[in-house]
Parts: sequence; structure tokens; C-alpha cells
Amino acid sequence: METSDATCLHMEEAMVLVRGTRLLAGAVVVACMVLVGPSAPSGALFGRSVPVDAVRDVVPNRVMTWNICNPCDASNVGRAAEIATYAPQVIGLQEACVRDVERIREYLKSLHGLEYHVEYGTVLQDWGRCGGAPWNPGGFGQAVLSAAPMTDTVEVEYPDGGSEDRGYMSVTTMVGGQPVRVFNTHLAQRRQEAVRADQTRVLAADVARHDRAIVLGDFNAVPGAPELAPIWALAADTDSECRPSSVGTCKPTTDWRSKFDYVFLRGIAPLRHRVQTTPYSDHDLLYTDVDPAFSEGPAQPV
Repeated sequence: METSDATCLHMEEAMVLVRGTRLLAGAVVVACMVLVGPSAPSGALFGRSVPVDAVRDVVPNRVMTWNICNPCDASNVGRAAEIATYAPQVIGLQEACVRDVERIREYLKSLHGLEYHVEYGTVLQDWGRCGGAPWNPGGFGQAVLSAAPMTDTVEVEYPDGGSEDRGYMSVTTMVGGQPVRVFNTHLAQRRQEAVRADQTRVLAADVARHDRAIVLGDFNAVPGAPELAPIWALAADTDSECRPSSVGTCKPTTDWRSKFDYVFLRGIAPLRHRVQTTPYSDHDLLYTDVDPAFSEGPAQPV
């Protein structure tokens, strides 16, 4: 366990009797910031508390996608604070180590009062990325956090991952009071267009089986990339202005100012969306509020 997380976990355990008090939880975060100090890659204080206008409870019709960056020396306390600011009902994480996700869940509950279920789509057991003992390395891949229980979990590893194993996972859970099939994927790295084309065909075949679905993930491709055509044929991006033929209207989601991250909606209406920069990853947070009861309606940035 990295020093920063270990320090805060010990402080958290010492206050177990008052975990439900957000004021004290905020004090713990501040204390951690003083004790540990800055964290790479951003140099920002790792444990900043959520802003005063942050959401206080889970937003039942909000979904988020976030590539949390790995390997990156980023604090899980900070990652949890970023998620807690917007408190989505469902979060799809990519480049996620099982141990990191468990810590993020612990901090969401103990520091922010937010409880999530979790399912994993592990594609690698990787000591270099996720630590653990050489004979028992940590799991790496995707994860879905949901405020509601999840059922019918499916994990799929793509036949060809490219330079690294890749895959997708899917679950059924509640979004906006409606059962929805949620997919979470991470496609092959850049400059591997042919591999990604094969991957999207596999993913699209599964998505097509569902009348209503949300597809989250890091697709490592800009909207006009030919390999995304099978997904565009089935679903629309949450940003109504962003389409394969769009030029300059798709808001970037990465530090290198490309749009690689998507919330694709099938049979579900988008209401509003937001791309939020973060010091804890080279990918931005992307969240959207949806209306699962309707399949039409424009999305508005917030």
C-alpha cells in the first residue's frame, strides 16, 4: 500500500465510531494533506476535499466514465474525492487495479458517505502495474461501481488485445430508476486501428442484443475514426454535437486534447453532460445525466 493511502486508512480506522459525520471526514482529508503533501504526476495536493457545491448524495440518473491512469503515482483519496464531487449512480473505471478500486470504495464510504457495489472486468494479473506479490500479482482491467446492486455480470477479453490484453465487461443495474445494461471497455492503444476495429465489432455484437444500453469507456480513438463505426451505428454519444463527421465540436477528454472517452447511449435520452479536468489522471472525468425512460432528447453541456 502506498504511504499516503496507508496513513489515511490508519486515521480513518481510528475514527470508525464517527464515520457518518461529513465534517469530521473532511478534517481527516485535510489532515492527510498536511501529513503527506503533494503527489505525482500533477504535484497537486493529493487529498483535497470536495468543493462546497459538490453533490451530497448519489445522483440516480448520472453515469460517469474515467480512465484513472496506470501506472500513475496518484492518490486514491484524491480519486475518491473527484468521484464524490459528482456522485454518479454508476462509474466505469479503466486502467483499474483491484486494490486501488477497493481503496477508492473505502474512501467514498468513510470520507464521503457514499456506498457503492463493485464488479470487475480483469484482463491481466500484473505485478508491475498493480503490485502484490510476484506469485500473486494484482488484477488490472475495468471496474464498474454502482450505487445499486448489479446482476448478470459478463467479462470478455478481446481475441486480440493488441500490445496489451484488453476487454470489456457488462452488468445490469439501475439508472434513473430503470434497469439498464451497462458496458465498460478499454480498446487497444493508439496506432492500432485494425485491432480496435476487430474489438468494436465484438463489442457491438453484444450491445446490439439490448434495446437500452449505456456504453462507457476509453476507446483510444477520435470520433471520426473508422474503427468506431460499429458503435456509432448502434448508439449516439451523450454530446449531441459530437458525431463522426464533427470537426472541432467534440470536447477533448485527454491531456493531449483528443476525445478518446465516451458515454454512448442506446435507447436512452441524454439530458446534460460535463467533461471535467482532473489532476489525478491524464484523462478527464466525463459524466452525463440521462433519462432512461425516453429515447429522444438533446444533451446540453453543464
